[in-house]
Amino acid sequence: MWGLVESGSITKLINNPKGMVIGDVRYSRKIFSLWSKAELEAKGIYEVEFDNTNKKDEQWYINTNQSFAFAGGKITASYGTATAKAHADTLYTAQDESDGKGTEGEVKVEGLKTQLIRTVKRQAAGILQDTDWYITRKADAGTAVPSAITTHRAAVRTKAAEQETAITNAADTPALETLYTYTEQEDGSVTRPLGELPTLEI
Repeated sequence: MWGLVESGSITKLINNPKGMVIGDVRYSRKIFSLWSKAELEAKGIYEVEFDNTNKKDEQWYINTNQSFAFAGGKITASYGTATAKAHADTLYTAQDESDGKGTEGEVKVEGLKTQLIRTVKRQAAGILQDTDWYITRKADAGTAVPSAITTHRAAVRTKAAEQETAITNAADTPALETLYTYTEQEDGSVTRPLGELPTLEI
């Protein structure tokens, strides 16, 4: 990506090489591959440098649009301060109800906690589904469920409940992000504070 700088200001952003008119002269798009950096800059064409310092994980934050600035002989694209997504549900207010938008106290916009807990429930249900046939067989034919299966299913439910509690107790969005952040341990394993749902060893 490049930018055209005229009289000290960025007048055009160029996503892909293309022919263009600078002053009274038309230049071929080949200048982007044939000319050196210095030759392009002599015509006011600068390659954009990206500064992602303020960019954050979009699972947890809403990033600003990039802004472009020319200073010190270079064009820089950077982000403003990211805004954390709401970790708790937003509820309809009495005014919302008066305006006919919804019932006071009901969920207007789901927060991250609600979304994450729903995901945990779905993941746990998916794991349990793999062994549901044992339960069906017992109900249909009276065949006992192996103790390993019973233990596994109980462990899945226990861990899911622990994860839901951890999510519920997170004070804010950065705390939620921390729960899901993997780090390498001294033994070389990579884990996250939230942990993982048990899988069945076969």
